[in-house]
Amino acid sequence: MNAATLVLASRSPRRRQLLEMLRISHVVDPVEVDELPRPGEDPESYAIRLAREKALAGSKKHPDIWVLGADTVVVLDGRILGKPKSPTAAEDMLLELAGNRHRVVSAIALARGDDMHGACDVTSVWIRQMTRERARAYVRTGEPLDKAGSYGIQGLGAVLVDRIEGDYFSVMGLPLRLVVDLMSAAGIPYNFT
Repeated sequence: MNAATLVLASRSPRRRQLLEMLRISHVVDPVEVDELPRPGEDPESYAIRLAREKALAGSKKHPDIWVLGADTVVVLDGRILGKPKSPTAAEDMLLELAGNRHRVVSAIALARGDDMHGACDVTSVWIRQMTRERARAYVRTGEPLDKAGSYGIQGLGAVLVDRIEGDYFSVMGLPLRLVVDLMSAAGIPYNFT
């Protein structure tokens, strides 16, 4: 464990891939936290709370190394759109997003013992208009079934996106510039190696 710079407290293969892309040494050790929103909790507060709870839960298991927790939510008209519960729910969600702007909120937290650093990013995404048949064809690929908002910008879902305003990597689930900023705040300089 000492050879790694971070512990990634997430199952997300995309987050792992992004850390690997930046050559940030890490090990993956997912944690479980209650992900139900609290009454009256706004999406940003919700994402920040979950990222912090994940980082803290991981830090209890690994007190001598920095633990990165992250959470990403898709927000349409103030409502959090989670992962679809069925293929039909995924189709319905995609049709709700079609032709509209939504926000993707990605929060991250870096914890070691009682030391904590956190950040949050909000990116606007516009999804293209689509028919139910188009949504159904995308859902049949299986890609949207494990993703908040029922699409993956880094995969086949890229063709559904009209444009974004903000951080592409945040939409993928890990705002890399903020990860590097938190590492710097924690005394872990990033040197491209």
